[in-house]
Amino acid sequence: MAKEDNGKMTLEEAGRKGGEATSENHDKEFYQKIGEKGGQATSENHDKEFFQKNGEKGGQTTSENHDKEFYQKIGQKGGQTTSDKHDKEFYQENGRKGGEATSDKHGKEFYQEIGRKGGRN
Repeated sequence: MAKEDNGKMTLEEAGRKGGEATSENHDKEFYQKIGEKGGQATSENHDKEFFQKNGEKGGQTTSENHDKEFYQKIGQKGGQTTSDKHDKEFYQENGRKGGEATSDKHGKEFYQEIGRKGGRN
């Protein structure tokens, strides 16, 4: 146990011991409840930019710590989870929305060029 010069516990040691005692006395639901309360308080006290900034930091850190295989693996898991939760109509609706968004974004010339390229191949 780390002690200060005066023989007392350091703040780090006291925090560790307190955390261990709390974890021994509480279950998963306790932590979920306090996590939800903390999340609610955070959302009430911060704006969209705060969350965007934190998300960017987290994304940057993740990209620095993981390789292509990591992203392939989590992409497959996410795709499988989505597939398990949704039916054919879900994908048809998403495809329709994506087609409409693309159509709104690009003009007739865009599709003519795609057609010409496809025809050449």
